[in-house]
Amino acid sequence: MDEQWQPLDHFLLMRGDDCLILGHRLSEWCGHGPILEQDMALTNISLDLIGQARLYYQLAGERLGRSEDQLAYLRNERNYLNAWLVEQPNGDFAHTIVRQFFFDWYENALLEALERSKNDRLAAIAAKSLKEARYHRQYSCEWVIRLGDGTEESHRRMQAALDRLTPYVGELYQNHAFHASLIDDQVIPDIAGLWSPIEQQMVEVIRESTLTFPVMPSLPARGREGIHTEHLGFVLTELQYMQRAYPGSTW
Repeated sequence: MDEQWQPLDHFLLMRGDDCLILGHRLSEWCGHGPILEQDMALTNISLDLIGQARLYYQLAGERLGRSEDQLAYLRNERNYLNAWLVEQPNGDFAHTIVRQFFFDWYENALLEALERSKNDRLAAIAAKSLKEARYHRQYSCEWVIRLGDGTEESHRRMQAALDRLTPYVGELYQNHAFHASLIDDQVIPDIAGLWSPIEQQMVEVIRESTLTFPVMPSLPARGREGIHTEHLGFVLTELQYMQRAYPGSTW
């Protein structure tokens, strides 16, 4: 990271960046969805995630003396704290669904824990966001089952997506040393502890879909430290173009 954030600011930006980058990725499906209904569904999930990102950026901005636009559009790549999973390309519809499936289970578990945060603002953001996140999880689970237990081709593509994206999941459930004080003060949960309660539920969905959950080592992902895959730079080039080309522009 080029900038040094306080623990809560780091966490808020981490959450905002996850939602913003995944929301932007999903927005790339607008006009390209496999059928009109799913084109609209993915776009709506994108809007939900970008709306959630705004809530985190607004709170972080109050603390840092910056606007939500400055935090979203005017940071360099090394100052984004999103997980590697969310910056991965859409690929085919199967890859998009599997990426969403992994993120949705993580986000639901995190938001349910954050509802009990000692920070009232953070708890309120979690309560508002959880209503949307539960729908997102239902949507991705239904599609994992539908495609996994569908045709031979859809099954093949879903298994390929699982095999490719599973190594990125571990990063979501890693505690960052920077957040130790937040965990001790019950501002955020023990993120590593979120995995065990939901692992079996995820496995059950995969089993129902007739797919195989691959046992693969996690990648040494460092997105929370501002180190990213080659994909994020391309995302930011598009995401930040208007604000950088026309500084200070507003809707």
